[in-house]
Amino acid sequence: MEETRTVFGRYGRGGYGGGKRRLWLLTLPAALVLTVELLLAGCTFSKPKDEKVRDLEFTVAAEADVPDELRQIISEKKQQEFKLTYNDDQNLYIVVGYGPQPTGGYSIAVKELYLTDNAIVIDTELIGPEKGEPAAQEVSYPFVIVRTEYLEDPVVFR
Repeated sequence: MEETRTVFGRYGRGGYGGGKRRLWLLTLPAALVLTVELLLAGCTFSKPKDEKVRDLEFTVAAEADVPDELRQIISEKKQQEFKLTYNDDQNLYIVVGYGPQPTGGYSIAVKELYLTDNAIVIDTELIGPEKGEPAAQEVSYPFVIVRTEYLEDPVVFR
């Protein structure tokens, strides 16, 4: 009869070198890969896309001080709310119209105009007539024309 021997490894059955060690060796690479992925996904050194790089200088232009073509476009669009940009290779014009309002006396505030890494951001607000302030009792079409330096970045209206 032949003799059979069972070898249990260096530390014997259930010892340090058994199944627990194999399990640890299998999970270690997976844990390392997961840790690296989490670090790469969570770590970023870039700015958020809408973070302000700098404020833009601007003037509010009168309708008479803008190119004829822009004046015509505004005239066609002012019956409804609109937002548009126009450039003449020297200036960028950003126009925001608030459509028909029941009376006159409205004004528009430019709250912010700034540059981000990939866009120009403008935020405007329609301000109604003050109570008790005399206002024309006919429909008005308030809009603002902002003139700033010519940039090719897209404009984001807020």
